[in-house]
Parts: sequence; structure tokens; C-alpha cells
Amino acid sequence: MRFRQVHLDFHTSGLIPDIGGRFSKEQFQKALKLGHVDSITVFSKCHHGWAYHPSTANTMHPNLTFDLLGAELEACREIGVNAPVYISAGLDEKEVLDHPEWLNVDPDNRGGNYLSEAHYHLMCYNTPYLDKLISQVEEVMEKYNPCGVFLDISNERMCVCGSCVKSMLEKGMDPTNMDDVRRHGREVYKTYCLRVEKAVRKYSSTATIFHNAGHIAHGRRDIAGYDTHLELESLPTGGWGYDHFPMSAAYVRTLNKPFLGMTGKFHTTWGEFGGFKHPNALIYETGLSLACGAAISVGDQMHPSGEMNESTYRLIGKAYELVEKKEKWCEGAKNLADIAVLSCEAVLGGGRNGAGTDSNAGASRMLLEGKHLYDFIDEETPFENYRLVILPDQILLCEKLAARLNAYLEKGGRVLLTGCSGLNFDKTAFMLDVGAEYDGVSEYTPDYMIPNFDAVNGRTEYVMYSAGQKLKNVTGTVLAYRQKPYFNRGPFHFSSHQHTPNDVSAPKTPAAVVKGNIAYIGWNIFEDYANKGELVDRELVLKAVDCLLGDERTVRTTLPDRGVVTVTRQGSRHVVHLLFAHTTVRGKKTEVIEDAVPVINVPVSLRLPEAPRKVYLAPEETPIPFEWDGARVTFTVPQVLLHQMVVCE
Repeated sequence: MRFRQVHLDFHTSGLIPDIGGRFSKEQFQKALKLGHVDSITVFSKCHHGWAYHPSTANTMHPNLTFDLLGAELEACREIGVNAPVYISAGLDEKEVLDHPEWLNVDPDNRGGNYLSEAHYHLMCYNTPYLDKLISQVEEVMEKYNPCGVFLDISNERMCVCGSCVKSMLEKGMDPTNMDDVRRHGREVYKTYCLRVEKAVRKYSSTATIFHNAGHIAHGRRDIAGYDTHLELESLPTGGWGYDHFPMSAAYVRTLNKPFLGMTGKFHTTWGEFGGFKHPNALIYETGLSLACGAAISVGDQMHPSGEMNESTYRLIGKAYELVEKKEKWCEGAKNLADIAVLSCEAVLGGGRNGAGTDSNAGASRMLLEGKHLYDFIDEETPFENYRLVILPDQILLCEKLAARLNAYLEKGGRVLLTGCSGLNFDKTAFMLDVGAEYDGVSEYTPDYMIPNFDAVNGRTEYVMYSAGQKLKNVTGTVLAYRQKPYFNRGPFHFSSHQHTPNDVSAPKTPAAVVKGNIAYIGWNIFEDYANKGELVDRELVLKAVDCLLGDERTVRTTLPDRGVVTVTRQGSRHVVHLLFAHTTVRGKKTEVIEDAVPVINVPVSLRLPEAPRKVYLAPEETPIPFEWDGARVTFTVPQVLLHQMVVCE
């Protein structure tokens, strides 16, 4: 897995003339050198369906007169740059009008609209389209022997086209039953993946294979198993935001596959010609990939003329020059984690926008801001790898999962439950001893939380927007209390502009408790934080985490809230990654990084198994003073400017 990759999009209409007319091997190589690039994904076939090389399995772009793919591969080989080959697997616009029967038809019967907007149309793998696609893969492998193939827009689909309906009926499935449609889609996707693997392995035992769907689904190890490595498409300005990549990486690194983080050079997202982000944004984003245990890919799109934009590669080069210097402290490094978050996406399903999306996002954001080391896990991951397991908001327990958690607790593990997590499937009782009994859902939304600790704004009443879960017969230590409002807000019962104030005469009842090595918070507090970002939500969660972990947490630092800290282990050395970037919104919703704001004299305390021999900044290799107390090493980082590594060796 090379660290400094580029994904070179080349989706080019058949209406554009003189394709590749300004391509120059020397200019192509110059751009890669400017960018400090060591791998670049180049195109065999784009979303429009055209091949960029002579082809019998496909049709070469009508306005291309030479083997552009071959020329790019030759240019890369001459300067030692890897070059996986891109094949659009899910879209082929030139085939749509000739073979409308190959189109994917979702259960809402959408997908055949050609007039309302400019867009591509999704193809179905359960049609002869798959045979055509596999012949294109084989042709590329036989003719060019690339180091890898990248197949785009390839994922499980729900389809009720004629071929899929016929297939489902033959298998005794019901095309009107969405569970059957979904199950059939899984079978179709599996067939596609196995046929791709067979086509690639026919010519190469080492070529990488990756099927891109824009998100690595938590809990779908079967899908990830079809890939030799993983690429986490996560363009912060392209709709993913700056929170998505750390959360995605926190899950993927538990799968023991090499992976990279894919960002872009664009101001917005894919297909943007003439859009550039500030170099500081790329420096931060590439540093964040390294900190999360990933290699890096930066998305670009080559002009139809075939000329590389040198401004783009000077931009990329400003980040990749630094990455090149940092690599030796990142190769083979593994991220440490004290905390495991059992992913709602993994347990509940539904993918990136499924149930529990906000709960996952809120948990990730709180732990990042609290400077905790964490992974997201699925139900196959051993709990014993972690000091604390968090079940956010929506994880109901079956007997098997409850038994696993109880066994983990008996061995000294810690568990934090929130919202409905920890309840049985009937939502009538806790499956673990949380230090209280369950007493049903609160009748009031919102209601109020009174912390039993010194919050930043004191021990007062704080509004809690999510539905609350009531407790009774409390035996644990109370972390926070609940108080109801005078009434719920409605058309004929309301007060003021938003919600009803707390009823000062109402009793304060326990709402968050800790008992031994288990804690419970009676609100969907992570979902609340993802939507509202209220400070006291985070204060309560971090108080519970601190009660459970104590001084066993691996790292402590005063880096500001938007800062990120991770720790990796590389042989006998530990590497602390510290990141901080000031983000701002440009336009209506594009979050960007421009100014590099230094954070000065950042204290760090790191728990280590033995005293370090030396502590130094990387890649500068400048020694810094440190102290050792028998369990923790403490030091002060003179400055964090976007990304700073500190090595304890």
C-alpha cells in the first residue's frame, strides 16, 4: 500500500473533441513528480462507458486516436509509480439507450428517467451487462497486466428489472417482498464479485482488487472480504464532512486489511474542473489519514485534452512532500484504542444513512473532542481487546450479546450504555445490572438534566432534546438527575418560543448512574449531540467514561476541542499524532480549512509499558524533554501546526 496516491478521474463525454490531444508522457511524469505521487489510478473505462484504449470488449472513445491508457502506464513504469486501472462497473451510459433492459430498476421503479436532469443510469449485474463487463476486465488484465483494478459504483442493489423478477420467481422468492429483493441483490452482487476475482486471477495472482461504493459498511465483513484492500472515499467538502473519515477509519482498521483515505483536491467534489482547496486543507487531511492508520489518495480529474494541471500537482505536492518525510514512522504502525463503540450501523444495518447514523456520529465526535482513543466495532470483534465498550443509544440485547457483555464485565471490562441500549428486545428490562431498574419511556420530550457533578455552567437544569428512559430502584451512584417540564408543547399547551420550562416543584429523579464497572445514561445522548451539539451532553458522557477508565486511559492532552489525537505503535516505538485545524463554512454549507493556526506548548501524558529511551518530534527528529513517573511519560509539544508527530522510542 503506497502512501501518496492519486485517483485520476476521466469521465469524458463522447461530444468532446480531440481526447488526449495534448497528452505528453514527459508532462504527465512532470506532474507526478511535482506532486510527489507514488501511485495513480488511471482509466480503462469511464461512467460514459468509453474505453481509453483500443478494445474489442468495449468501444474506444470516438474522439480518441491512440492508446491513452497504455501511454499512461508506460509513463508510470518509467518513473516507478504504481498504476492501478479504473473500470466503471455500475455505470455505462453509452449502453443505456441500446440496452434499456440492462438497467437497474429499484422497487420504486425509478432509474429510467432521461429528461429531467443530466445524470448517469445504474446497470444491473443480473443481465448480460455483467458478461460484457467481465470481458472488459479480462481484456485489461491480459493486455496491460496492471498492479490492480478499481471497480467503481459496485455494491449490492435492490432491483426489480425483468431479469431480476424472473430470477427471483425461479428461486421461489417474492419480488414484492423487500426482504426477498434485498436477499436476491446480495446473491447477484456475490456472483459479480466472484466473477471479477476469477477474471483478475486468471492473469495475476498479485493484482489488487477494490470495489468502490462510496462507504465501507459497518458490519459487512462479507462485502469487505471481496476486496484485497479498502479505500475510504471521504471528501470532506463533497458531502462527507470532516467527521466521516475518522469514524470510517475507526471501524475499518479493525478488519486487518490495508486501507487508504480518499480525499480530493477539489473545492467541492468529483467532476469539478477548476476547483481547488487550500494547501493547508490537504496537509491536514493527509495528516489525518496517517494519524488514523491509513495511506492516502487524493482525487483529481484530468482534462479531456490529456494535459495534467500542474497547479493541481503543486497543490498535492505541498502535502505529499510532508507525507514522504513522515512515512517511515507510519509504515506498519497500528492504532491503539482504549474504547470500542459497538456500531449502530453494524448491529442495526441500513448502511451510511441507516438507523443509528446520528448515534454513531455523536459518539465519534464526543470521543474525538474528549481526546480518547477508540475503534468502532461490529459483533464479531472481541470485546477483550478494549478497556471500555460503549453501546450508543439503540443497541437492544439478545441473550447471546448480553452473555458476552457479562463475561467481559466479569473479567474487568467496563461498559457504558445510553438510551435504549442494554434493554431486552421487548424494551421492558435491562439485560445487565446497571445499578437501576428500567421504568419505561419518559412522558415528556424534551425534559431536563441536572448533573451531579460540576459542569462548566454549574449544577443547573439543562434541556435534553431526545426522548428519555426512566429509572427506578437505583442502587448505583447517581451521575445526573431528571426533571420534567410543566407539560409537553402542543397547539393548545405551549409556553414561549421553543419548549416548556422545567417544573421547579417536580421531583428530581435519577437519570444517569454508575455501578462498579458499568454506567448508564437515560437519554439518546449521542444522537442528541449529533443533532444539537450541546456541551453538557458531552460533559456527562465524558464524566461517565472518566469514572470507568480513570487513569488507565492511554493519552491525555489539552489540545482544543477540534483537535485530534491518536497513538500508534510501530515495533518498540509509540507515535503520538496531534492535529488541529480551524474550519470555517464558505458559501452555504462547504466546510473548508484555510488558515493554519498554531497551537503552542501542548502538554501530553502517555501511558506506556516501559520508560522511553528518547522522545522527539517527527519528521524533524528534534529531541524534546520528558519525564517518567513509572507508568506515564509526560512532555510538552512546542507547537502543533496542522499535524505534528511525537515519537517515544
